[in-house]
Amino acid sequence: QTLKYQPKSRYNKTMRTCPLCGRELFSSARKDTIYCGTTCRVAAHRTGIPTAMLTQTRWVNWDNNKRPTNPQNGHLASSTNPETWTTHAKARQTSKQIGYVLGNGTGCIDLDHCINPDGTLTPGAQQITDFYPDNWIEISPSGHGLHIWGTAPETKGIRRNWHGQTTEFYTTGRYITITGRTWQKGHLLPL
Repeated sequence: QTLKYQPKSRYNKTMRTCPLCGRELFSSARKDTIYCGTTCRVAAHRTGIPTAMLTQTRWVNWDNNKRPTNPQNGHLASSTNPETWTTHAKARQTSKQIGYVLGNGTGCIDLDHCINPDGTLTPGAQQITDFYPDNWIEISPSGHGLHIWGTAPETKGIRRNWHGQTTEFYTTGRYITITGRTWQKGHLLPL
């Protein structure tokens, strides 16, 4: 009896997708492969958005009124209904801006009107950002605010004034607009 060579079927492999472009990836020798290739890996590094967020299915789009929309059908999305969320790659494929639904251990500190016309931060915002030297911080859509991203247990949102700086902190039940305009390179570290 002769044994015939049986090539491995691609359907027996675990299928994953590149979080940036959405191309299908098949597990191979390296289990830690995240991106489909060098182009997406470099692009992800340049946007600054932490990989831990890119790989989550918590992405939405938003309209001109900053309401979250479902990237799959354009209808309004809900920050509490995962069926209205999608992957980063699918949200980027639309012509609209993207946003991230908080939860699953990810939170955000929102600092409004904290970037002065000369590019410096207000004193309160400077104190807050100094407290998070290794977290990813991006510029908000207005160009005058910052989003400090990190990890945090789910809790009720907080709105406070810190040395004259309006500060909001959310970890669940909200979505935050994302620009990818990095103010400070970093990671998702505790908030």
